[in-house]
Amino acid sequence: MEIRILEGDITRREVDAIVNAANSSLLGGGGVDGAIHRAAGPELLAACRELRSSQLPDGLPVGSAVATEAFRLPARWVIHTVGPNLHAGQNDPALLASCFSESLRVADELGARSVAFPAISAGVYGWDGGSVALAGLGEAMKYDGGVQLIEFVLFSAGLAETFRGVHRSLLGQ
Repeated sequence: MEIRILEGDITRREVDAIVNAANSSLLGGGGVDGAIHRAAGPELLAACRELRSSQLPDGLPVGSAVATEAFRLPARWVIHTVGPNLHAGQNDPALLASCFSESLRVADELGARSVAFPAISAGVYGWDGGSVALAGLGEAMKYDGGVQLIEFVLFSAGLAETFRGVHRSLLGQ
């Protein structure tokens, strides 16, 4: 399995699945969530509304993941996960790690071979890049399923460098 750390726009990645840092309503929001909804088109919102009315009437719990089609994105699927919000007192690193492991579990169920992750819970949810990198890369490095490529697609050069530094540290370099 290969891990790549990139700076760029996750909505342009040609992978089987991209992971959306969603809110529990699944109805769109700001940051990565808003960008994914805009790029995927209104069909994504309709699919999320269907999930809410059929399977998730109370919303998607923090640390869980669920998939929809990707519609107008180059990816085939969007895996939605809800990261913990540090500002709301959700400071458990295990919840953050669960976003990554649950997204990979869903990717396995879909038969995805490549997955792109954003920095879940960084930004408005208040987690620092190093903690997010440690959780995401830690889960990716112990993953042993069918996904062959895991990308971390980050919105800034600084965040990408933080992820690279944590990756080197986890590799013992």
